[in-house]
Amino acid sequence: MGCLSPVVDLVVPVKSLSVAKSRLRGAADRGIGEDGAHARLALALAHDTFTAVRGAARVRNLVVVSSDPVVAAEFGAVGVEVVPDGPLPGLNRAYERGADLLRERDPGAAVGALQADLPALRPAELDAAISAAAALFTRGAQRAFVVDADGTGSTFLLAAPGTPLRPLFGVGSALRHRESGAEPLAGRWPGLRRDVDTAEDLRAAADLGLGEHTLAVLTPVSRC
Repeated sequence: MGCLSPVVDLVVPVKSLSVAKSRLRGAADRGIGEDGAHARLALALAHDTFTAVRGAARVRNLVVVSSDPVVAAEFGAVGVEVVPDGPLPGLNRAYERGADLLRERDPGAAVGALQADLPALRPAELDAAISAAAALFTRGAQRAFVVDADGTGSTFLLAAPGTPLRPLFGVGSALRHRESGAEPLAGRWPGLRRDVDTAEDLRAAADLGLGEHTLAVLTPVSRC
């Protein structure tokens, strides 16, 4: 069994802004739900996620999968590689497309799948999770994942070199990943576990400390 390389390559899908984060609509403009305000919030969540990823010492490459032209322009302008979705729709298909692309470039890469809505993520948390996965891989595990703060979903999945990623994200993904043979990673990592789907999730992330992009979008509608 191969061990984890010192660095990993990550893929992060971003949905079209017209459908992304529907349960957060109105969170950026006091419940109005204006399209522009909502899009800015969705972009900000991804920006803060990518800022943390790019600050992590153990992440070598980041590929974003999205066919939204605004997403491509926004993140391409700051040096993030964005590739379009493939012919088959869906979140897990997007993860697979990104993983296939990364493995084509380096067949020996360790490849990870990360959610795009982690505005309280810190680079050190991601590095620590990758290190924890490396320890499991040296003991024979092939895939490892991080359970979200609610205990039912997944925020991060990592596959050892030579192992298919097999992403199973979506409602109840923690159980599906576990049943597929992936090992849950132990570690506090509150920012890595706190994905944001609802206003309540956003408040919980704010308690941990939001990244600057999300904070800037929400400042006009502070929780005071």
